[in-house]
Amino acid sequence: MLVLVAPGQGSQAPGFLEPWLELPGVADRLGDWSEVVGLDLIRYGTEADADEIRNTAIAQPLLVAGALLSAHELFGAESAPAPARVLGAVAGHSVGELPAAVVAGALTEREAMALVARRASAMAEAASVTETGMSAVLGGDPDEVAATLDKLGLTVANNNGGGQLVAAGTLEQLAALFADKPDKARVLPLKVAGAFHTTYMEPAVAEMERAVAGLTPADPGVPFVSNADGAALTDGAEVLRRLVAQVSSPVRWDLCVETFQQMGATALIELLPAGTLASLARRNLPGVTRVAIKRPEQLESARALIAEYADRAHETAE
Repeated sequence: MLVLVAPGQGSQAPGFLEPWLELPGVADRLGDWSEVVGLDLIRYGTEADADEIRNTAIAQPLLVAGALLSAHELFGAESAPAPARVLGAVAGHSVGELPAAVVAGALTEREAMALVARRASAMAEAASVTETGMSAVLGGDPDEVAATLDKLGLTVANNNGGGQLVAAGTLEQLAALFADKPDKARVLPLKVAGAFHTTYMEPAVAEMERAVAGLTPADPGVPFVSNADGAALTDGAEVLRRLVAQVSSPVRWDLCVETFQQMGATALIELLPAGTLASLARRNLPGVTRVAIKRPEQLESARALIAEYADRAHETAE
């Protein structure tokens, strides 16, 4: 079973869209989406520095655009198989759930871009109220890590599995965690501008509810594995409801991975800008074939994997 996943905030890097502009139609597509989100995605994806694209209001539309570009290259051609023919499941980490919903068939590209613009703006505004951030906590005794975070008043915003948590809270709380790490644990500050997926983001949930009010999502043709609890969803309205609630709820990537395992995942493709989720899969899904799409050259490997699973699906149908 082939799984397709889309990365979340923090995966962006300066200039990551530059090589993609050499592909036919990419500049036009980015220009169209730039009008939807009110940002020059080409400039931010090719010329902006790390500090500029760390801004939540910029990073999120840029990430969704990148994931959708790579998905279009895999499935947009007339000769390409439909996602429902080859994929057993799709999922995205945090904002990556938006392009995942597009690949699943629940949203259109323009709907996802319009939503991410509202999401990014609302989350940036919520983050500006209090100086907050996030830090990865790697390793250590789980009970000791939990006790330390609880003592400092920090929230587990992400559980990525394999002993990797992401703590969120005020900058003072995160500084205290860095100064007094749990035994045998590493603490790495993340390049994000707020305590996402915590109660600090509740004002953004209200904005997202307004943003989706006029949408009628389709039922996904590919099971959509939710960050909330790892449930594989096939109801479009439920996918949309969770996309809204997810803004202030923890990302349970560990449960998504458990679902992939239960579904019998044997291969995984991570959309642009890939690396993080494929790396997690190396530890948490041993033996699973992985393709991480960072540059256009990696499309060939992803297409070969898709073709392999399309052939298997055809043989099974016969």
